[in-house]
Amino acid sequence: MAHGLAIGIGIILVAFILWWFFGKHQVSTAEATVVEGAKKQTADVLVDGGYKPEVVTLKQGVPATLKFTRKDPSTCLDRVVFPEWGINRPLPEGKTEEIKIDTSQAGEFEWACGMDMFHGKVIVK
Repeated sequence: MAHGLAIGIGIILVAFILWWFFGKHQVSTAEATVVEGAKKQTADVLVDGGYKPEVVTLKQGVPATLKFTRKDPSTCLDRVVFPEWGINRPLPEGKTEEIKIDTSQAGEFEWACGMDMFHGKVIVK
């Protein structure tokens, strides 16, 4: 009886781990706020157990800034890396770090934490 219970719990734990790491999860998205008179766009990204939103849509050709505000104390989220643009910036806890984004080309550009465990994406269109 105890052996069967242990196997059942093990199967449930394996299923949960597979769902957690490989399952489809709802992704938060946002469009940048475009300031017409200033010809610029901005989006706020909260860093707290991941990135919120995880996907930010920007308008091509309009200068853009992402404002990362880190609330999470973990060292995994203390940096943000945009490999396509060569950006690797620290995110001090409790502060907002502004990062200028190249919107000259349309496409999808990924970002990640310093340990590559948490991810986000910029869509330029």
